[in-house]
Amino acid sequence: MAETLAQKLEKSNLGHWMQRFEGFMVFIGVVGPFATLPQLIKLYFTHSEHATGQSLLSWSLYAGLSFLWFAYGLVVGKLPIYVGNGLSMILNLMMVIGILIHAGVTF
Repeated sequence: MAETLAQKLEKSNLGHWMQRFEGFMVFIGVVGPFATLPQLIKLYFTHSEHATGQSLLSWSLYAGLSFLWFAYGLVVGKLPIYVGNGLSMILNLMMVIGILIHAGVTF
């Protein structure tokens, strides 16, 4: 039976490097989505009157795409993919909800 690329990588020095890199990417997956926090703070606490300036369509698409990547990450069993995108999905949905609360259905 032929060895898969993943099996070959696991046995090589590159495989060891990839394990470390995957751990780093889990960290990035956790930290990265929090770049949305300033937008959420403005939307909910400091500048809610500017909610009409946010694109409901864009944030809805971000949430939907994050959901699809989250589901894909679960299916393939890749922690960095589902952790980062799961957090992104939640934060993006919070943006969608905030826009709906403060501006209603907008473009």
